[in-house]
Amino acid sequence: MKEEISVRSYITIGLLALGASPAFAGGIERNPQSMNILFQEGNYLEVGATYGAPRVSGNAPGATGNIARNFFTGSIAFKGDINDQLSYALILDQPFGADVRYPTGTNATLTGATGKVKNTTLTGVLRYKFGNGFSAHAGLRSSWTSGAVDLPALQYTMSTNTDQAWGYLVGVAYEQPEIALRVALTYQSSIKHTFNATESGPAAIPPLDPGRNQTRFSTKIPESLNLEFQTGIAEDTLLFGSVRWVKWKDFEIAPEQFMASPLSAAPLVGYQKNSVAYTLGVGRRFNENWSGSVSLSHDTGNGSPTSNLGPTGKRNSIGIGASYTMDNMTISGGVQYTKLGSATTVPTINGQFGSNSAIGAGIRVGFSF
Repeated sequence: MKEEISVRSYITIGLLALGASPAFAGGIERNPQSMNILFQEGNYLEVGATYGAPRVSGNAPGATGNIARNFFTGSIAFKGDINDQLSYALILDQPFGADVRYPTGTNATLTGATGKVKNTTLTGVLRYKFGNGFSAHAGLRSSWTSGAVDLPALQYTMSTNTDQAWGYLVGVAYEQPEIALRVALTYQSSIKHTFNATESGPAAIPPLDPGRNQTRFSTKIPESLNLEFQTGIAEDTLLFGSVRWVKWKDFEIAPEQFMASPLSAAPLVGYQKNSVAYTLGVGRRFNENWSGSVSLSHDTGNGSPTSNLGPTGKRNSIGIGASYTMDNMTISGGVQYTKLGSATTVPTINGQFGSNSAIGAGIRVGFSF
């Protein structure tokens, strides 16, 4: 009985790590897209919500004020068993997004400028247990994405339809439940979106389709590789972490008319390099109901110069959380503080951003049955 309780506590602590991570990661990522739900025992339903409050300001030139908008994201996921060897999971979440607004009076070019990206992703995964602790998982991802940009000083606007596109994921894992050891590696493919967009602007932007200003362009939700691990290091104590690589150099927003005009010193959004995010934490079970954790994270950022619609550099975070389990229900949540590194934006603005931060909070409610 004591061994069963101990293993259950490790699972609870693993959930806690997720609840405490609203994710201020590389590029426009808001969710690390963990596969931890695949490893829950039996049937499991989870509902989650996160809130992020970033503060990003600088000189572009002239003080910009805070250009980053607060945001909410939600998620729902279900894991079920087909038989002793085969299980599945369905995950609906919002892993990517951006919402930037330059206050009026910032810079002659950027004053009142806004940029938004919205994304919802549905993931379906199958997992097969080979025995001796080894398993493999694979699945499909359906992504719905849209975006809009408004540059009032340049009289330029762009908005897209909501495009649906497909990707896939594959992975492997190894477990030793008696010591709460698990190592899981998951590759997620890129997802190519092709948008129908409406662009409008001054005479500097010659319309491709006079009267309608309709154009098409493509962008990629980037491929990624995610290594997640955990192991017991003492009774009721768990060490956990992850290493996540994302190919952000493949992501850019470059509408055809904008790129053909004298306004385009660079794409509306683009990144100089890929990012790697490292997380390491410790969780502790205090009794049969309560657990807690603390974690540290570092993200290498996307290089410099960066887009005026996402001017942040490297990221360092600390997260704390708590988890309460009663019968078949677990409530876990936490807060995260992130220090956002400095960045220089692309010409011709050459803005300087630094000394910025973000605060996030998350909560998840899970039911085992």
